[in-house]
Parts: sequence; structure tokens; C-alpha cells
Amino acid sequence: MTRWNLVISDDTDRSVRSYLARTGGKKGDLSRFVDRAVRQAIFWETLDSVWERNKGLSPGEVQALADEAVTQVRASRS
Repeated sequence: MTRWNLVISDDTDRSVRSYLARTGGKKGDLSRFVDRAVRQAIFWETLDSVWERNKGLSPGEVQALADEAVTQVRASRS
């Protein structure tokens, strides 16, 4: 585990802590909440970059690229 020191606005702090209190938050829930939010943000940023990179491709071309990648991974595991 790694510890972070973060600077958060007072409004955001109150909002998150109020939300956690309303939903029965327990010790450690703030860390889990931040961890989940960061993972979610990374996921959506990754999707956005993939969509942007592939916006000029047809669905068939995207499927062919995905199939090729799967085939390469499976071959490397054999």
C-alpha cells in the first residue's frame, strides 16, 4: 500500500464525507472511495483515447485488429 497526501477543496471534502456518512461509511471507506474514483477515471480516459485513436476505422477493421491482438496473445502463451 502507498500513502498519498492530497489537497482537496473544502467543498469536495464535505461532499465526500457527507456521502460516506449517509451511506454508512466506516473506517477506510474514504481511501476505498478515492481508489475507486481514480481507477474509474483511468478507465474512462483510456477508453476515450482508444475511441479517439480508432474513430476513423470501420467496425470491421476494429474487430480485425482485436482478433489479431487476441491471436498474438494466445500464440505467445503456447
